Amino acid sequence: MAEGGEREELLSPPPVSPAKRLCSWPSPQAHHPRGSPGAARGGAGGAGSSCLAPGARPHLQPESLLDCAAKTVAEKWAYERVEERFERIPEPVQRRIVYWSFPRNEREICMYSSFQDRGGAAGSSPAEEGPPPPPGAAAPAGSAPGAAAAGTSPGLGAGAGATGGGEGLPFRRGIRLLDSGSVENVLQVGFHLSGTVTEPATASEPAMTYKVAISFDRCKITSVTCGCGNKDIFYCAHVVALSLYRIRKPDQVKLRLPISETLFQMNRDQLQKFIQYLITAHHTEVLPTAQKLADEILSSNSEINQVNGAPDPTAGASIDDENCWHLDEEQVKEQVKLFLSQGGYYGSGKQLNSMFAKVREMLRMRDSNGARMLTLITEQFMADPRLTLWRQQGTSMTDKCRQLWDELGALWVCIILNPHCKLEEKSCWLQQLQKWSDLDVCPLEDGNYGHELPNITNALPQNANHSSEHVPTACARVDALRSHGYPKEALRLTVAIINTLRLQQQRQLEIYKHQKKELLQRGTTTITNLEGWVGHPLDPIGCLFLTLTEACRLNDDGYLEVSDMNESRLPMYQHVPVAAGCSNSNESYLSLALEVALMGMGQQRVMPEGLYAQDKVCRNEEQLLSQLQELQLDYELVQTLRKQCILLLEGGPFSGLGEVIHRESVPMHTFAKYLFSALLPHDPDLSYKLALRAMRLPVLENSASAGDTSHPHHMVSVVPSRYPRWFTLGHLESQQCELASTMLTAAKGDTLRLRTILEAIQKHIHSSSLIFKLAQDAFKIATPTDSSTDSTLLNVALELGLQVMRMTLSTLNWRRREMVRWLVTCATEVGVRALVSILQSWYTLFTPTEATSIVAATAVSHTTILRLSLDYPQREELASCARTLALQCAMKDPQSCALSALTLCEKDHIAFEAAYQIAIDAAAGGMTHSQLFTIARYMELRGYPLRAFKLASLAMSHLNLAYNQDTHPAINDVLWACALSHSLGKNELAALIPLVVKSVHCATVLSDILRRCTVTAPGLAGIPGRRSSGKLMSTDKAPLRQLLDATINAYINTTHSRLTHISPRHYGEFIEFLSKARETFLLPQDGHLQFAQFIDNLKQIYKGKKKLMLLVRERFG
Repeated sequence: MAEGGEREELLSPPPVSPAKRLCSWPSPQAHHPRGSPGAARGGAGGAGSSCLAPGARPHLQPESLLDCAAKTVAEKWAYERVEERFERIPEPVQRRIVYWSFPRNEREICMYSSFQDRGGAAGSSPAEEGPPPPPGAAAPAGSAPGAAAAGTSPGLGAGAGATGGGEGLPFRRGIRLLDSGSVENVLQVGFHLSGTVTEPATASEPAMTYKVAISFDRCKITSVTCGCGNKDIFYCAHVVALSLYRIRKPDQVKLRLPISETLFQMNRDQLQKFIQYLITAHHTEVLPTAQKLADEILSSNSEINQVNGAPDPTAGASIDDENCWHLDEEQVKEQVKLFLSQGGYYGSGKQLNSMFAKVREMLRMRDSNGARMLTLITEQFMADPRLTLWRQQGTSMTDKCRQLWDELGALWVCIILNPHCKLEEKSCWLQQLQKWSDLDVCPLEDGNYGHELPNITNALPQNANHSSEHVPTACARVDALRSHGYPKEALRLTVAIINTLRLQQQRQLEIYKHQKKELLQRGTTTITNLEGWVGHPLDPIGCLFLTLTEACRLNDDGYLEVSDMNESRLPMYQHVPVAAGCSNSNESYLSLALEVALMGMGQQRVMPEGLYAQDKVCRNEEQLLSQLQELQLDYELVQTLRKQCILLLEGGPFSGLGEVIHRESVPMHTFAKYLFSALLPHDPDLSYKLALRAMRLPVLENSASAGDTSHPHHMVSVVPSRYPRWFTLGHLESQQCELASTMLTAAKGDTLRLRTILEAIQKHIHSSSLIFKLAQDAFKIATPTDSSTDSTLLNVALELGLQVMRMTLSTLNWRRREMVRWLVTCATEVGVRALVSILQSWYTLFTPTEATSIVAATAVSHTTILRLSLDYPQREELASCARTLALQCAMKDPQSCALSALTLCEKDHIAFEAAYQIAIDAAAGGMTHSQLFTIARYMELRGYPLRAFKLASLAMSHLNLAYNQDTHPAINDVLWACALSHSLGKNELAALIPLVVKSVHCATVLSDILRRCTVTAPGLAGIPGRRSSGKLMSTDKAPLRQLLDATINAYINTTHSRLTHISPRHYGEFIEFLSKARETFLLPQDGHLQFAQFIDNLKQIYKGKKKLMLLVRERFG
């Protein structure tokens, strides 16, 4: 019977383990020669042994021949094959094979328990054992047997899941459980490992102990079971803890041969005792099954008796069993389905990209589950209900979703191009892909890529130094080699592709030399690359760049190393010489990486069709540039940079920076900005030449209109017959602006370069808002707060500002007022001559309103005079220019500018008189009463009451106040005009009252005017040569009698108008109104009779309104 301590192992492994197979009973002589007790129990790890490995050996002692052979057999052969191949297998040999059959690489455990993709393992092959543990750490199972010490240092595991700081990942949690001593009762029976893992207690939950069982075969875990009930695509932390325990502490694991071997050594009595004890220990669980099996065995015709032998879940795999890591397919499907159903929610796309990264990690480890997992993902993508919905609605899928489909396609290309993929397997994959492609819901590629993927099943090219294959397809082969763990082969093919691109570049230069004269005369070309490499679905340039830089990375434990503060730092690179066989043996892979990136991004290509494809071009370019910026440019890289820049400038129509380009060529602004900044410290002339060449935007320049093209939708009118539309034009123009701004900043203080840049901006940038941004940037750089002003750059800012003014003068722009104010500020910084210049040429830059209210007013303000420290002649010159401008603007737009002109001219009598006459002449025309009243008030304020009266009279003739407009904004102006005329004297009042009576029909306003005129005597303004009589005016005599009659008539008319539609809730208000009317009626001597007659008329006419009339009687009798 088994040892007492072994009862704690799990009763059985998982129900569907590929490791289960039928084991027949061999003859005694087959495995254990008679008379050889050492063979039956000999060697370490016998029936009574508590240790797995034989006695400890020195760390540096080489492995025994037995271990070397057992390691290879354990990894490559199914155990059944070993049994069939050899008639007699000594027990020590069996033990070493079983020992070495467990996985030895922690990276593989990490791969199945973490989303973290360790980029540094790109070159790892599955045969590699991983890096050695640090001093004091437990040796991995791949080391010499017995060499491990019981350490707790995490070794590889501590870093494997650390990328991104994923403390909550199963792998990291498993390490913590292992380090805390939570793994116990570990037992290996054949190819089955079991143990218990205890989760420590927390504040909310008690400690929990889970039983864990793992089956394995040929260094792969084939099935797992844990009592925690984990539902995820990853192994739970308890499986991780048990696996790492077995890898790190193999000497502390009890080892037994497969259970069938132990049973074979028992006689009948021992077997019966064993079975009865087993049933007794677990009778509630196994008794029904035990009885059923007993009945079938005792029945001679039962199916169980037709089979030779019996299953043993610990005996390893059969020859026909598939050898692959355990992957929960149902959980993969559920997870993908869940993430897809979340649509655009934050995190769902990130999770799917992590699953794609996991597929790449599996491919890199040459794990067959990579293709298996990708198939499951693809099936869920094809079953996404949104595909049908989008198809029915005729709408395109979202950008996030299309990015996921792009990655899906790229991964399938990797799998198809696997160099070790058999032809039959490749054919099956292609059939499956064709089956998916034939479905109606399968989305189509977006973009005009000139080639399909030709000869996708071809082998690698035969020429070692050059590749004649279609470039993106050849690069896809590189990606496939990288992804499947063949870094050396990937590098070799990458170098061949680059050599091919160099030859192609040379041929294109030769072709251009013969056509240069003709192309320069035309100024444009129809020659270009129809297929762009940047933004291509297969990302050929990015693939080559990554392949080359991976070979040069110093910190190759991952693309980014994470510090304790979870802050990433850039990777470090070193020059690694290119392997022999290349054209230039002095080159390094790092310089090749820079060269191929520059060649790819400098390629002239036509803008693809569709919003997504165009956006992808921009995103891919930015991604490549961010990777380029990680390179520290040393002498060798600078030389590569200079050489490629010169080739790009001379490259003709095949280069995006050549002298002539296609009208619809993808702009080079973003790329050129990087080149300019990188090259400027080393070769300024070349950097400026290149950046100035890149400033062009032919799609706008060849047909740009005079209007503002600051918005992408304006392209419809600019290029009405273009196809396809440039959906990303706004982004491209902003990048053009960024390039210009970068050059302006760098050229500060260099007059000649600044003039050249200014000309390029004025020629190539067609958006007023972007030119204004450049002007503002130049102004900020030219006027730092902590140093002196740079006049050269300041003048450039002014020039750009003037161009913006001219561009936006005749168009509507919501920022126009801001632009005008900024230009005046900029001109002020430049100096008095700039201010005089914009005042004199105002009509080409500003509207009359802007010129008078903002430009001229600011130019002659006290603040400006102090800022410029102007002397008297300079102040007079500015003031004279401002007055001339004011009169010109007043003549052109008197309605808007007359008041501003008067203000600007008030210190010059002749100019002021001219401005006043312009206002008077315009009064009879289109000026409103509000404008005239405003000017009249200004004239009174300046001490011209008679002129104010004249303007107020003109304003009154333009006014019309109805009976119910008792809150009209002009009422204050009317009261002011009447007060002005009253203060001037009886004659002026008599002249104004007829105008008031004609224009104002509101009774309350008229009564207010009448009251004010009777309070004081007229003529109190103190006009020289005039005397006031000092007598109050009578309402019975002119001119107030006319006003009184008009007021009474207004009350009568208003009363009837209000009674027509009055409601009971307004009765009280109406009675108050009649009370005010009575005050006016009582002013003349016979007023009380008139009011009484008025009330009687109301009672007669409106006798039907009984309640109202009752109220009238109560108040007025």
